[in-house]
Amino acid sequence: MAVLSAASLFVGVIDLHMGSLLSGDVRQLEILLISRLPRLLAVLCTGAGMSVAGLIMQQLCMNKFVSPTTGATISSAQFGILMALLFAPNATLWGRAMFAFAAAIAGTWVFVWFIQRIQFKDAALVPLVGIMFSNVIGGVTNFFAYRYEMTQALSTWLVGHFSMVLRGRYELVYLVVPLIILAFLFANHFNIVGMGRDFSRNLGVNYNLVLFLGLSIAAMITASVVVVVGSISYIGLIVPNVVAMFKGDQIRGTLADTALFGALFVLACDTVARVVIAPYELPIELIVGIAGSVVFILLLMRRLRHGRKAIQLPFRKGGAAA
Repeated sequence: MAVLSAASLFVGVIDLHMGSLLSGDVRQLEILLISRLPRLLAVLCTGAGMSVAGLIMQQLCMNKFVSPTTGATISSAQFGILMALLFAPNATLWGRAMFAFAAAIAGTWVFVWFIQRIQFKDAALVPLVGIMFSNVIGGVTNFFAYRYEMTQALSTWLVGHFSMVLRGRYELVYLVVPLIILAFLFANHFNIVGMGRDFSRNLGVNYNLVLFLGLSIAAMITASVVVVVGSISYIGLIVPNVVAMFKGDQIRGTLADTALFGALFVLACDTVARVVIAPYELPIELIVGIAGSVVFILLLMRRLRHGRKAIQLPFRKGGAAA
């Protein structure tokens, strides 16, 4: 990550030279401090934040395929931004963020409320319900955007990209850092709640309060990223699953690794997006979407295959319970 971070500072249409920077070249320093460094910090915060948000949602929902993408959090944040554009067109970035926070928290809670009432929670059913719910919210968002001629204004937040990240326009994403710290402090509580309502009650943990706190943290992380850089899918889905293959499922033991690997993954995708058709730039949503779709399908097939083996195993053993 250190190597890619250093390389990221020097990748772009305008060449930066170490000698010029060390000699105090004003123009080169301005490019570094106004554009390249803010972009790097936004990339790292986005990767770490979205990965941790996905980890929290997967633990609380007891499903490895739940994430801000498949849990309607991203689409709800976009709907909140549209509401801000309609009802508070002169609002600052923080003002739009308030709308996005409220909508993301509400949408995530409605999704969790709905899946809690599904009797048969198949591993693949829950994320598919979330995707359908996201499409419904997206359809409502597009309807109002067309109705009030806000489609072009909203398009900035529909596809994630870091090309518009500049000093003074990205600092909201720093909110990810204290939220990740807060998630680490409550990691043990999230693990307990992830074991179920009865298990939490037996250990004296307020199930609803911790569930609300965890989902709110995940929603606020997602909304702060969407407001600054737009929608970036699949990070919160694939990164926690890849880390869990090597580190297990405990949040406290995997949170730091998930955040670091998420930052590395987004940084690598951003670098590819900037060099593959240089001097032009691809939206990072495209690169992450391609990689994330492939990994999501592989994870889904692996989970379903292992699930069938687990069901068939007792019958091959002569009906004895494992």
